[in-house]
Amino acid sequence: MSTQEKRLDVICIGRIAVDLYGQQIGARLEDMTTFSKYLGGSSGNVAYGTAIQGLKSGMLARVGDEHMGRFLREELQRVGADTQCLITDEKRLTGLVILGIKDQDTFPLVFYRDNCADMGLVPDDIDEEYITSARAVAVTGTHLSHPDTRAAVLKALDIARRHGLRTALDIDYRPVLWGLTSLGDGETRFVESQHVTQQLQEVLHYFDLVVGTEEEFHIAGGSTDTITALKNVRQATKATLVCKRGPMGCVVLEGPIPDSWEQTALQSGVRVEVLNVLGAGDAFMSGLLRGWLNDESWEQACRYANACGALVVSRHGCAPAMPTRAELDDFLSREKEVKRPDLDSRLNHLHRVTSRKQKWEELCVFAFDHRKQLLDMADEAGVDASRLPELKTLLLRAAEEAAGEAGLDNRSGILADTTYGQPALNAITGKGWWIGRPIEMPGSRPLRLEHGNIGSQLIDWPQEHVVKCLVFYHPHDEAGLRHEQDELILDVWKGCNKSGHELLLEVILPEDNADKKESYYFDMLSHFYSLGIQPDWWKLPPLSLESWEAISGLIEQQDPHCRGILILGLDASEEKLKAGFAAAAKAPWVKGFAVGRTIFGQPSRQWLQGELDDDALIAQVKSNYLTLIDYWRQVRPTRQS
Repeated sequence: MSTQEKRLDVICIGRIAVDLYGQQIGARLEDMTTFSKYLGGSSGNVAYGTAIQGLKSGMLARVGDEHMGRFLREELQRVGADTQCLITDEKRLTGLVILGIKDQDTFPLVFYRDNCADMGLVPDDIDEEYITSARAVAVTGTHLSHPDTRAAVLKALDIARRHGLRTALDIDYRPVLWGLTSLGDGETRFVESQHVTQQLQEVLHYFDLVVGTEEEFHIAGGSTDTITALKNVRQATKATLVCKRGPMGCVVLEGPIPDSWEQTALQSGVRVEVLNVLGAGDAFMSGLLRGWLNDESWEQACRYANACGALVVSRHGCAPAMPTRAELDDFLSREKEVKRPDLDSRLNHLHRVTSRKQKWEELCVFAFDHRKQLLDMADEAGVDASRLPELKTLLLRAAEEAAGEAGLDNRSGILADTTYGQPALNAITGKGWWIGRPIEMPGSRPLRLEHGNIGSQLIDWPQEHVVKCLVFYHPHDEAGLRHEQDELILDVWKGCNKSGHELLLEVILPEDNADKKESYYFDMLSHFYSLGIQPDWWKLPPLSLESWEAISGLIEQQDPHCRGILILGLDASEEKLKAGFAAAAKAPWVKGFAVGRTIFGQPSRQWLQGELDDDALIAQVKSNYLTLIDYWRQVRPTRQS
């Protein structure tokens, strides 16, 4: 198979685990109470990091046959990494790492790796056809510490050598994983060991590229003097050596090792404020592999590597902190002016929008997040509000049946509340639907949040749920009212950035103001953008083609990574919505609709009054939903798959 025909750029072999990162920065690990769950493990991180840098990467390892193993598989698949040879081990659990950030120099971590899945790798797991489907193999040093994993790695390297693949080693020295420290001491980065040095030196000849920190070259070279260690490594391999020197940058050594650092060319690093050094090395390796495998100069490869490492040390976590290709390129285009990447709004927005977990090219959303309207219906029917959760569960059943009948794969969604719709939310979460949840107090103006502070709400939300915030707004409102609403919306936007949830901002002109010029929607969106608010979604009423074109141009200018616009219903008739859909037909930023009462209003009223049974309610709601889906498809036939 020629290089041009290779399916993969690099196969990563080594550690893959779940990182549980303590969220209380500054606390002792003993005192941390909540943790964020991330993909981790050096090779897992590199497979992830190279994938988001645009390389076709694959992960060769084992994970457990449980929730954590499935999480790792799905995280890799989401970014396009190949998991064909990420083997499910039915006898071992996925490895875990618990980590904390105490201060700039203290990063406690505990490895839970006793007989874990990725250490179950054996030579029989190495498939020659799979190895030769790639241009390169990248391994990490931990897998050289155990006879079985070592044999598996050496088999892969032997295949790679015979077939002319490139080979890379990240020394990745963790003394605890070689049995050199107490089990709870994962933080120690260096312990001298002649045994480890010998184990590493025996395999160095397999590699074209060897990467490590100064301490890692100390163990590989058997000396605590870095130059001496590098010379010892050079005796064992002709590989290009890349020695990481922290915030100074790195040094690339292709030939004989000089006698002093002054005789080497330092590839300067990017100086940033350090939050967390954990994972920086894996980010460095990901950037370096991007340059190396794309045959760019070492200077450019090191620019990628140093910048990737710099961005990760300024953030929480390892894999999720790694920059995407678009984000890295933006950072490098202005690296001298960005001293605090964690505070740079443009960079943080790019990280947010280019690392989204799912694409939504089109959405047909059934909105039944209504609370006041349904409560009014219950009062009219003389029934207790306790029946509303049951109603909303039936509405969800109708939505699922309609979506299945219409073939709405990856295009179906709901808006549902927690007040009456929690059972429905629980039932649909995890099924791949777009799910929005309201936070506003129904009908509030000025805007009020129904369940208190946004931060205290989002801490309990599933990550896949989208924050939907409806604001009744008018550009000519009294200044105090505008300022009050602006401040709360800005707080919601910041809360979503902090938690990682997407935001849908729904904007409606207030009913009690007769001045309802359609052009005001453009003005209001312009205003929110001027405040620095960049919602993932907008929800707007049906507008004219001229208004859609103007708003589309605004979004293109202000936030080309916006997900798009959903058309709201406001209890409009089907014919009015059909006309509204048609007006939006040529506006690509309009991605679909989020309509409620037009679909469920009359059937729900009849069900609450005892005029419809459950099956009849579901049938009517499903029919109404299918009608709107059909109207949408009539104006956007090319969107069907």
